[in-house]
Amino acid sequence: MSTHPTIDASADPPERATDPAGPGTPLTQPTRSVGDLVRAAVSGWLGTALEFMDFQLYSLAAALVFSEIFFAAGDPGMAVIGAMATYGVGYVARPVGAWYFGRMGDRIGRRKVLFYTIVLMGMATTLIGALPTYGQVGLLAPALLVLLRLLQGLGAGAEISGAGVMLAEYAPVKRRGLVASLVALGTNCGTLFASAIWAVLLVVVTEQQLFDWAWRIPFIASALVMVFAVWVRLNLKESPVFEARDDVVEGEAVGTEEVETGEAPVEAQEFAATRSLTVKSVSVAFLLRFGQAGNSGMIQTYLITFMTVFLLLDKQLSTDVVIISSVVAFATVPGIGLLGDRFGRKTMYTIMSAIGMVAAIPCVLLIVSGATWQVIVGYVVLHNIGVMSLASMENLALPEIFGAKNRYQATGVVREIAAIVATGATPVIAAALVAATDSWIPVAVIIMFFSACALFAAIWMKEVAGRDLTDPNPAM
Repeated sequence: MSTHPTIDASADPPERATDPAGPGTPLTQPTRSVGDLVRAAVSGWLGTALEFMDFQLYSLAAALVFSEIFFAAGDPGMAVIGAMATYGVGYVARPVGAWYFGRMGDRIGRRKVLFYTIVLMGMATTLIGALPTYGQVGLLAPALLVLLRLLQGLGAGAEISGAGVMLAEYAPVKRRGLVASLVALGTNCGTLFASAIWAVLLVVVTEQQLFDWAWRIPFIASALVMVFAVWVRLNLKESPVFEARDDVVEGEAVGTEEVETGEAPVEAQEFAATRSLTVKSVSVAFLLRFGQAGNSGMIQTYLITFMTVFLLLDKQLSTDVVIISSVVAFATVPGIGLLGDRFGRKTMYTIMSAIGMVAAIPCVLLIVSGATWQVIVGYVVLHNIGVMSLASMENLALPEIFGAKNRYQATGVVREIAAIVATGATPVIAAALVAATDSWIPVAVIIMFFSACALFAAIWMKEVAGRDLTDPNPAM
């Protein structure tokens, strides 16, 4: 059987897949109903929504209030940099969480690990709303904020990668792009919900009330999403691809020691002997994620601060543009998912990354103009092209790139290392460059750079659409 995936591969019935050993060797998988797929989709959507609700809650809070609540001393510009640096701290723990929980997910299954990550991440997000401020306890306030950001990072490091893996392994071959795009819709829903809460707060409370107590409401309210997500995951079945692995016995992968001593079944030993990773698979996945994550850090985090602090635009406009763009993304995300199923991941990545590069300068100029509708158009185009369209494909393309042997761990670690390099550092670098140059040019150049990284990876990669996910080997 050819090792090169084809877009026209026929969708297998839910209970069967093709064994990578060769044609005509059917591999029976546990049956999953449409209801099971719906639960998996809702589970991934909710978990990702909670992660990105935290993402946007902190992004808006950092731009609107955190620089004064937790870093209230001296130069306002330094306070903003401090707030952004604390945002970046959360990314330090994410690769650790991705490695630890991803490794666990490849050993004991996706379902259990996704339960652990949602609880850890959700509790940390909620507790931010109970933190004392700088005015109450001094330096202890930012220290506690850093601690909770680290805990958030541990859970979030394996959350979205696990959700993407779970949906990719549940979905019919010809509809993987559409189904897995629901994970990206979770990012959109979380962003929209967080932005809507902040928009309401800015209207119904005074500025003093916002700084005194109202800023806590969005974080505490996130507990409602966590409780619902936990309930859904308690009723979720394991991934059929994981359970069908040759090294999985009674719901758990055979240990390394059993394989090395020859005590494991022959199939498990053969499975363990397959190659885990290649330089190309890791490099392509890294650059795809690096481009999307860098744009996300610039557009969803720093650009909001840029508009309120550097351009001095109304804070209400900053939240409004995020809400409008999130609504538009409800069409962008599934649309790109469908196009990815029709034309392939490689083609769509190439097209959207190229458009993102070309659109960077004119869109930033629209935002710099300060005119309401021009700001809205500029932000919506940048966000949907540079962030949401790439996220729609990313949550499926990365699991497709890696083999069944270590898909969860490889997807999570590559995602988060790319994120810590790109998203964690970029808002701080952008804030420093803009402060030094007093210009919008660094903003556009950085967005162009990240789009170029994704474009290069898209040209370099092999097509992975329609790939057999039971294959333990990487796709390239």
